[in-house]
Amino acid sequence: MAFAASRALSKGAAGDCRVAALRILVADDHDLVRRGVRVLLESHANWEICGEARNGRQAVQQCEQLLPDIAILDFNMPELNGLEAAKKILAFSPQTETLILSVDHSNQLIRDLLVAGVRGYILKSDSDRDLIAAVEALEHHRPFFAICATELMLNVKRANGSWATAAEVWEEPLTGRERELLRLIAEGKNSREAAAILGISAKTADTHRANLMRKLQIHSVTELVRYALRNRIVSP
Repeated sequence: MAFAASRALSKGAAGDCRVAALRILVADDHDLVRRGVRVLLESHANWEICGEARNGRQAVQQCEQLLPDIAILDFNMPELNGLEAAKKILAFSPQTETLILSVDHSNQLIRDLLVAGVRGYILKSDSDRDLIAAVEALEHHRPFFAICATELMLNVKRANGSWATAAEVWEEPLTGRERELLRLIAEGKNSREAAAILGISAKTADTHRANLMRKLQIHSVTELVRYALRNRIVSP
């Protein structure tokens, strides 16, 4: 059953049944961020911010009282970080979808999120682009993870849809040569320059680049650079 259909129905003035608004809780210790998220999300028809929290413990308490459909949690919050808050929220309200916002990416964090049952993760640097899409996905109980988590999503498929198992069978998706090439691309080298450094032909370098882009489901050099930065393959 679609999530929109599972939410409580309310009657309009004419007596017609309408889907109740999607209720969202936002937790971030920065007032400006919370206000920005509220403005962005409430511009969407039938979405409402039912609560706000300044730290993880407050987010858990408000979720106990409000039982929101979606809880958006900053990872770096005082008292309880977003992951620990999500674990507590999912323990008493498994129907609440949780979306983690983070300023940085790490593979370990993504594994921990998957094991905890968190189904949404985006970077704050991408929030303008990804936040609406993430909430739309979670509204219909579909996961949404930032592009930097693509390799874990591939493991989810190999684990037959089991999020926890996928995290346990984590494996590096790129070969050593592909990682070397990715580092050189992120440093601004073209295929010919990278090939000379690696001692391979330009055609072989192009093949390696095509393979790593296919594995990561990335379609541009810009996204490759962002992936390399977030996975600390190169330093900013």
